[in-house]
Amino acid sequence: MPALGTTMPETGAPCWVSLVTPDPDAARSFYARVMGWEFRDSSLGRDFSVAVAEGEPVAGMGYCHSQGLPARWTPYFAVADADETADRVRERGATLAVGPARLGGGRAALAADRDGAAFGFWEGPALAWTVGQGSAPARLDLMTRHAFEAAIFYAEIFDWAKSSGGCTVDYAQDHVVVQVAGHTVATLRGGGIESAPDPTMRPRWVVDFHVADSRATAEAADAAGGVASPAPPPLGCSKDAYIIRDPSGALFTVSGAASVPGAVRGGAASVPGAVT
Repeated sequence: MPALGTTMPETGAPCWVSLVTPDPDAARSFYARVMGWEFRDSSLGRDFSVAVAEGEPVAGMGYCHSQGLPARWTPYFAVADADETADRVRERGATLAVGPARLGGGRAALAADRDGAAFGFWEGPALAWTVGQGSAPARLDLMTRHAFEAAIFYAEIFDWAKSSGGCTVDYAQDHVVVQVAGHTVATLRGGGIESAPDPTMRPRWVVDFHVADSRATAEAADAAGGVASPAPPPLGCSKDAYIIRDPSGALFTVSGAASVPGAVRGGAASVPGAVT
Protein backbone atom coordinates (compact mmCIF):
# COMPACT_ATOMS: atom_id res chain seq x y z
CA MET A 1 0.00 0.00 0.00
CA PRO A 2 1.24 3.55 -0.66
CA ALA A 3 2.37 5.54 2.35
CA LEU A 4 -0.08 8.06 3.82
CA GLY A 5 1.05 11.64 3.23
CA THR A 6 1.75 14.13 6.02
CA THR A 7 1.48 17.90 6.23
CA MET A 8 1.72 20.74 8.74
CA PRO A 9 -1.91 21.35 9.76
CA GLU A 10 -3.51 24.77 10.19
CA THR A 11 -2.86 25.97 13.74
CA GLY A 12 -6.03 25.85 15.85
CA ALA A 13 -7.95 23.63 13.43
CA PRO A 14 -9.00 20.02 14.06
CA CYS A 15 -6.20 17.84 12.69
CA TRP A 16 -7.35 14.33 13.67
CA VAL A 17 -9.91 12.24 15.57
CA SER A 18 -9.07 9.10 17.46
CA LEU A 19 -10.92 6.35 19.30
CA VAL A 20 -9.49 5.28 22.65
CA THR A 21 -10.74 1.82 23.56
CA PRO A 22 -9.93 -0.98 26.02
CA ASP A 23 -10.22 -3.63 23.28
CA PRO A 24 -8.71 -2.47 19.96
CA ASP A 25 -9.12 -5.87 18.28
CA ALA A 26 -12.86 -5.94 19.01
CA ALA A 27 -13.17 -2.29 17.96
CA ARG A 28 -11.43 -2.91 14.63
CA SER A 29 -13.75 -5.84 13.97
CA PHE A 30 -16.83 -3.75 14.81
CA TYR A 31 -15.90 -0.73 12.67
CA ALA A 32 -14.75 -2.89 9.76
CA ARG A 33 -18.11 -4.66 9.79
CA VAL A 34 -20.28 -1.57 10.34
CA MET A 35 -18.37 1.15 8.50
CA GLY A 36 -16.30 -0.84 6.03
CA TRP A 37 -12.97 0.55 7.26
CA GLU A 38 -9.58 -1.09 6.83
CA PHE A 39 -6.75 -0.63 9.31
CA ARG A 40 -3.03 0.01 9.02
CA ASP A 41 -0.28 -0.03 11.62
CA SER A 42 0.57 3.42 12.93
CA SER A 43 3.99 5.02 13.23
CA LEU A 44 3.03 5.93 16.81
CA GLY A 45 3.62 2.38 18.04
CA ARG A 46 1.97 -1.00 18.53
CA ASP A 47 -0.90 0.42 20.61
CA PHE A 48 -2.13 2.53 17.70
CA SER A 49 -3.62 1.95 14.25
CA VAL A 50 -5.05 4.09 11.46
CA ALA A 51 -8.48 3.53 9.89
CA VAL A 52 -8.41 3.94 6.12
CA ALA A 53 -11.13 4.28 3.48
CA GLU A 54 -10.32 4.19 -0.24
CA GLY A 55 -6.65 4.64 0.62
CA GLU A 56 -7.23 7.83 2.64
CA PRO A 57 -6.87 8.25 6.43
CA VAL A 58 -10.11 8.45 8.35
CA ALA A 59 -9.22 8.30 12.03
CA GLY A 60 -6.96 6.74 14.62
CA MET A 61 -7.51 4.01 17.16
CA GLY A 62 -5.54 3.52 20.35
CA TYR A 63 -5.43 1.21 23.34
CA CYS A 64 -6.70 2.60 26.64
CA HIS A 65 -4.17 1.66 29.35
CA SER A 66 -5.94 3.36 32.26
CA GLN A 67 -8.64 1.41 34.06
CA GLY A 68 -11.86 3.34 34.44
CA LEU A 69 -11.18 5.67 31.49
CA PRO A 70 -14.22 5.42 29.19
CA ALA A 71 -13.94 4.51 25.53
CA ARG A 72 -14.52 7.65 23.48
CA TRP A 73 -13.95 9.44 20.23
CA THR A 74 -11.67 12.46 20.75
CA PRO A 75 -10.81 15.32 18.36
CA TYR A 76 -7.28 16.72 18.24
CA PHE A 77 -6.45 20.34 17.39
CA ALA A 78 -3.18 21.49 15.86
CA VAL A 79 -1.02 23.80 17.98
CA ALA A 80 2.37 25.47 17.51
CA ASP A 81 3.49 24.90 21.11
CA ALA A 82 1.94 22.13 23.21
CA ASP A 83 3.44 23.43 26.47
CA GLU A 84 1.97 26.90 25.96
CA THR A 85 -1.43 25.40 25.09
CA ALA A 86 -1.32 23.23 28.23
CA ASP A 87 -0.68 26.34 30.32
CA ARG A 88 -3.67 28.07 28.71
CA VAL A 89 -5.90 25.08 29.49
CA ARG A 90 -4.96 25.12 33.17
CA GLU A 91 -5.15 28.92 33.48
CA ARG A 92 -8.77 28.86 32.29
CA GLY A 93 -9.97 26.32 34.82
CA ALA A 94 -10.08 23.32 32.48
CA THR A 95 -8.46 19.92 33.08
CA LEU A 96 -5.18 18.74 31.60
CA ALA A 97 -5.42 14.95 31.87
CA VAL A 98 -2.35 13.65 30.00
CA GLY A 99 0.80 15.25 28.62
CA PRO A 100 2.07 17.02 26.72
CA ALA A 101 4.13 13.95 25.86
CA ARG A 102 6.35 12.92 22.96
CA LEU A 103 4.47 10.63 20.56
CA GLY A 104 6.04 9.61 17.27
CA GLY A 105 7.10 12.73 15.41
CA GLY A 106 5.12 15.15 17.55
CA ARG A 107 3.78 15.93 21.01
CA ALA A 108 0.25 15.24 22.22
CA ALA A 109 -1.96 16.03 25.21
CA LEU A 110 -5.47 15.18 26.37
CA ALA A 111 -7.71 17.64 28.20
CA ALA A 112 -11.32 18.38 29.12
CA ASP A 113 -13.00 21.76 28.87
CA ARG A 114 -14.82 23.37 31.79
CA ASP A 115 -18.04 21.50 30.97
CA GLY A 116 -16.27 18.13 30.76
CA ALA A 117 -15.98 17.65 26.97
CA ALA A 118 -12.76 15.78 26.17
CA PHE A 119 -10.37 17.01 23.47
CA GLY A 120 -6.72 16.72 22.56
CA PHE A 121 -4.07 18.86 20.94
CA TRP A 122 -1.10 18.00 18.77
CA GLU A 123 2.18 19.74 17.98
CA GLY A 124 3.92 18.55 14.83
CA PRO A 125 3.22 17.19 11.34
CA ALA A 126 -0.01 15.24 10.83
CA LEU A 127 -1.63 13.07 8.19
CA ALA A 128 -3.25 15.01 5.34
CA TRP A 129 -6.81 15.21 6.67
CA THR A 130 -9.59 17.82 6.90
CA VAL A 131 -13.06 17.58 8.45
CA GLY A 132 -15.69 17.35 5.73
CA GLN A 133 -13.28 16.39 2.97
CA GLY A 134 -12.22 13.03 1.51
CA SER A 135 -12.47 10.18 3.99
CA ALA A 136 -12.33 12.34 7.12
CA PRO A 137 -15.41 12.68 9.37
CA ALA A 138 -18.08 14.77 7.73
CA ARG A 139 -18.83 16.87 10.82
CA LEU A 140 -17.28 17.72 14.16
CA ASP A 141 -19.71 19.34 16.61
CA LEU A 142 -19.34 20.35 20.24
CA MET A 143 -22.50 19.85 22.28
CA THR A 144 -21.98 22.09 25.29
CA ARG A 145 -23.84 23.97 27.97
CA HIS A 146 -23.42 27.40 26.35
CA ALA A 147 -22.04 27.69 22.82
CA PHE A 148 -20.81 31.29 23.08
CA GLU A 149 -18.97 30.72 26.36
CA ALA A 150 -17.36 27.58 24.96
CA ALA A 151 -16.31 29.47 21.82
CA ILE A 152 -14.50 32.07 23.92
CA PHE A 153 -12.70 29.31 25.85
CA TYR A 154 -11.52 27.45 22.73
CA ALA A 155 -10.66 30.70 20.91
CA GLU A 156 -8.32 31.65 23.76
CA ILE A 157 -6.81 28.16 23.85
CA PHE A 158 -6.27 27.75 20.11
CA ASP A 159 -5.94 31.37 18.90
CA TRP A 160 -9.11 31.25 16.85
CA ALA A 161 -10.00 34.49 15.06
CA LYS A 162 -6.48 35.93 15.14
CA SER A 163 -6.02 38.81 12.72
CA SER A 164 -3.18 36.98 10.94
CA GLY A 165 -5.50 34.33 9.45
CA GLY A 166 -6.03 30.72 10.49
CA CYS A 167 -9.42 29.82 11.94
CA THR A 168 -12.29 32.28 11.75
CA VAL A 169 -15.31 32.23 14.07
CA ASP A 170 -18.88 33.12 13.11
CA TYR A 171 -21.34 33.67 15.97
CA ALA A 172 -24.76 32.65 14.63
CA GLN A 173 -28.11 32.91 16.43
CA ASP A 174 -27.80 29.70 18.44
CA HIS A 175 -24.45 28.20 17.46
CA VAL A 176 -20.87 29.07 16.58
CA VAL A 177 -19.16 28.03 13.33
CA VAL A 178 -15.40 27.62 13.04
CA GLN A 179 -13.93 27.82 9.52
CA VAL A 180 -10.60 27.62 7.71
CA ALA A 181 -10.49 29.43 4.36
CA GLY A 182 -14.30 29.43 4.25
CA HIS A 183 -14.62 25.70 4.98
CA THR A 184 -16.44 24.66 8.17
CA VAL A 185 -14.26 22.48 10.41
CA ALA A 186 -16.28 22.60 13.65
CA THR A 187 -19.62 23.79 15.03
CA LEU A 188 -20.37 24.58 18.68
CA ARG A 189 -23.95 24.12 19.90
CA GLY A 190 -25.75 24.60 23.20
CA GLY A 191 -28.04 22.06 24.85
CA GLY A 192 -25.53 19.88 26.68
CA ILE A 193 -26.45 19.01 30.28
CA GLU A 194 -23.50 17.99 32.46
CA SER A 195 -25.60 16.01 34.94
CA ALA A 196 -27.90 14.39 32.34
CA PRO A 197 -28.57 10.70 33.09
CA ASP A 198 -28.44 10.07 29.33
CA PRO A 199 -24.74 10.23 28.29
CA THR A 200 -25.71 11.28 24.77
CA MET A 201 -26.91 14.61 26.20
CA ARG A 202 -23.77 15.41 28.23
CA PRO A 203 -21.24 17.95 26.93
CA ARG A 204 -18.94 16.26 24.42
CA TRP A 205 -17.45 16.50 20.96
CA VAL A 206 -19.64 14.67 18.45
CA VAL A 207 -17.91 12.93 15.52
CA ASP A 208 -20.30 12.38 12.59
CA PHE A 209 -19.71 10.17 9.55
CA HIS A 210 -21.69 10.36 6.31
CA VAL A 211 -22.84 7.01 4.95
CA ALA A 212 -24.90 5.90 1.96
CA ASP A 213 -27.76 4.60 4.12
CA SER A 214 -27.81 5.65 7.77
CA ARG A 215 -30.62 3.26 8.70
CA ALA A 216 -28.77 0.28 7.20
CA THR A 217 -25.62 1.33 9.05
CA ALA A 218 -27.57 1.58 12.31
CA GLU A 219 -28.99 -1.90 11.77
CA ALA A 220 -25.48 -3.23 11.05
CA ALA A 221 -24.26 -1.66 14.29
CA ASP A 222 -27.04 -3.36 16.27
CA ALA A 223 -26.18 -6.70 14.65
CA ALA A 224 -22.48 -6.26 15.45
CA GLY A 225 -23.05 -5.70 19.17
CA GLY A 226 -23.54 -1.94 19.27
CA VAL A 227 -26.66 0.08 20.07
CA ALA A 228 -28.17 2.54 17.57
CA SER A 229 -31.01 5.03 17.95
CA PRO A 230 -32.19 8.20 16.16
CA ALA A 231 -29.95 11.15 17.04
CA PRO A 232 -31.57 13.75 19.34
CA PRO A 233 -32.10 17.26 17.87
CA PRO A 234 -29.43 19.06 19.97
CA LEU A 235 -26.70 17.16 18.12
CA GLY A 236 -27.42 19.26 15.03
CA CYS A 237 -27.24 16.30 12.66
CA SER A 238 -29.52 15.67 9.69
CA LYS A 239 -32.99 14.23 10.19
CA ASP A 240 -31.84 10.78 9.13
CA ALA A 241 -28.95 10.68 11.63
CA TYR A 242 -28.40 7.89 14.14
CA ILE A 243 -26.29 7.90 17.25
CA ILE A 244 -24.35 4.67 17.75
CA ARG A 245 -22.74 3.29 20.88
CA ASP A 246 -20.03 0.78 20.01
CA PRO A 247 -19.55 -2.39 22.14
CA SER A 248 -17.10 -0.55 24.45
CA GLY A 249 -19.43 2.44 24.94
CA ALA A 250 -17.88 5.02 22.59
CA LEU A 251 -20.47 7.26 20.90
CA PHE A 252 -20.49 8.53 17.32
CA THR A 253 -23.14 9.50 14.76
CA VAL A 254 -23.86 8.59 11.15
CA SER A 255 -26.02 10.49 8.69
CA GLY A 256 -27.05 9.92 5.10
CA ALA A 257 -24.62 11.15 2.47
CA ALA A 258 -27.56 12.27 0.35
CA SER A 259 -28.26 15.00 2.92
CA VAL A 260 -24.97 16.76 2.12
CA PRO A 261 -23.97 17.49 -1.50
CA GLY A 262 -20.63 15.95 -2.40
CA ALA A 263 -20.40 13.78 0.70
CA VAL A 264 -18.39 10.60 0.42
CA ARG A 265 -20.70 7.63 0.62
CA GLY A 266 -20.15 4.52 2.69
CA GLY A 267 -21.30 2.51 5.68
CA ALA A 268 -22.77 -0.93 6.22
CA ALA A 269 -22.10 -2.93 3.05
CA SER A 270 -19.96 -0.32 1.29
CA VAL A 271 -16.84 1.72 1.95
CA PRO A 272 -17.51 4.79 4.12
CA GLY A 273 -16.23 8.30 3.72
CA ALA A 274 -15.54 9.05 7.34
CA VAL A 275 -13.72 7.60 10.26
CA THR A 276 -12.79 7.74 13.72
